[in-house]
Amino acid sequence: MIRIFFFLVNAPLLVFVFGVTLEAVAADRTLTAAHESIQAVDARRHVAALADDALEGREGGSRGGRAAGTYIVGEIEKMGLQPAGDAGIFYQRFGTMRNILALLPGSDPTVAQELIVFGAHYDHVGYGSAHNSYGPTGLIHNGADDNASGVAGLIEVAEALQQMPNAPRRSILFAFWDGEEKGLLGSNHFLRVRPESLKQFSIVFSVNLDMIGRLRGERLEVYGSRTAEGLRIALVKSNTRANLELVFDWKIADDSDHFPFIVARIPTLMFHTGLHDQYHRPSDDVELVNFDGIEPVARLAFDFLRALADDPHPRRSFRAQSRSESAASRHTLEAPALVSPGRIERGRWGMGTRQDSGETASPVVVRITPGSPVAKAGLLVGDRVLAIDSVALVDQADMVAQLAAADDHVTLDIDRKGRTLQLSLEAEPIAPPQKR
Repeated sequence: MIRIFFFLVNAPLLVFVFGVTLEAVAADRTLTAAHESIQAVDARRHVAALADDALEGREGGSRGGRAAGTYIVGEIEKMGLQPAGDAGIFYQRFGTMRNILALLPGSDPTVAQELIVFGAHYDHVGYGSAHNSYGPTGLIHNGADDNASGVAGLIEVAEALQQMPNAPRRSILFAFWDGEEKGLLGSNHFLRVRPESLKQFSIVFSVNLDMIGRLRGERLEVYGSRTAEGLRIALVKSNTRANLELVFDWKIADDSDHFPFIVARIPTLMFHTGLHDQYHRPSDDVELVNFDGIEPVARLAFDFLRALADDPHPRRSFRAQSRSESAASRHTLEAPALVSPGRIERGRWGMGTRQDSGETASPVVVRITPGSPVAKAGLLVGDRVLAIDSVALVDQADMVAQLAAADDHVTLDIDRKGRTLQLSLEAEPIAPPQKR
């Protein structure tokens, strides 16, 4: 039986169903509709237009590059976004090239001046040269994956955010970079010479999409997760709907438009589905793009951006340590703990963890005792503990205290390769020491 309760206390009428307001139900449906509006068929349309031979490989400053810019502006004009380029237009010119900038103003006056930059480069290498192509040169390099795929994802996310009935609390700038293939020229120019209409904003975060058109095995590479504490946890929470396998790469290199923001000490993430044999070759064409794979990547970006823009917590501080961390640093952190020969590290639950300075609220599992409760529950070395009985952790010490005080049954929320799962543990009685 469904019971509906009506309350009227000097306020508008609220309807509660099973303790949930209909307002909340409607908001969730709106969010779901916006999320699902990101479609592979629409991504295909954008990639096909940008990677057409008529655009001659979209080299920065070329007629094909200008035609690509005209297509992008036509798409964002339909959304009603504010022009944020030079003199009230969408373009920000530098030399013969043009960034395209569109603003979604924030709705909360207290944080609306905090700007999140969501970008993707739209240029490619034209007919290729000895400096930018793996050959053969002299043929049109359409760059369907690099980076028409990222532009398609960016357009789709912008459109989905515009469908929300309320604008996000913080402002979002949709940035289509030119000149990336010539040395990250567009993003560097933006950071040096910001348009007048954006000078009052403080850039607090950036997200970059580059080559998201070759998703294989639901595996998405993520760069920059160490540039602010807790970014991995935030992204894992946003991954609930897309449910992708996230591969967190600690390398920071000057190979895409995320790099200038990191140099400027701005926390930054980049999504990438990996290199392939068609990279910077004429064969990077539309028929090889995984459009069904662009859909979940863009949906993840949508969920992450929305959560970030509405986050009630203060802005995230840049982690300077991220510039010196590497794959070797990650290996050291996640390496299984060594146990002395003949020594059994059991404890109550049979788990050993290591604290991560970049993700203090998710200790890394580095030891599992065979036959222990955590082993029986399926915990693996490399998993990260997020919560105990649905209570989020503060740090490793908090985890130890909670487990010590827990009853015989405990539920762990685990981050395994970016996906969240729950494991149920049953403690075993520890036999008292035998008398000699």
